[in-house]
Amino acid sequence: MDTSLFLARLIGPMLLVVGASVLINRENFLAMAKEFVASREQMFIVGLLTLLGGLAIVNTHNVWSGWPTIITVFGWIFVVGGALRILAPDVVRSAQSAALEKPELTTIGGAVQTLFGAWLCYVGFIA
Repeated sequence: MDTSLFLARLIGPMLLVVGASVLINRENFLAMAKEFVASREQMFIVGLLTLLGGLAIVNTHNVWSGWPTIITVFGWIFVVGGALRILAPDVVRSAQSAALEKPELTTIGGAVQTLFGAWLCYVGFIA
């Protein structure tokens, strides 16, 4: 199986389920996100895991042509996001706290995740 298809089949369902969960359980998500922002330990662990996942993607799939570019972009977003959570956790916490004060951003984020996830599922499993 092509690496792009494999990663679309891996990332797509994850984004689809998480995005749908954010939309369906918005209040629970907001409460959980506020608890997460308050925890330095969780921020560090999530930073490590996000960095690791992003590095795995960009080291196996650094493709910059066609639809697979989206997967590479997600990989780099994970690398940068993970590194920021480790290197500048207070900056990330401030940004996340500010975003949580605007609940409409949660809805927009959930919708974007759901759409990207559905598209990657389509590309990975159907197209």
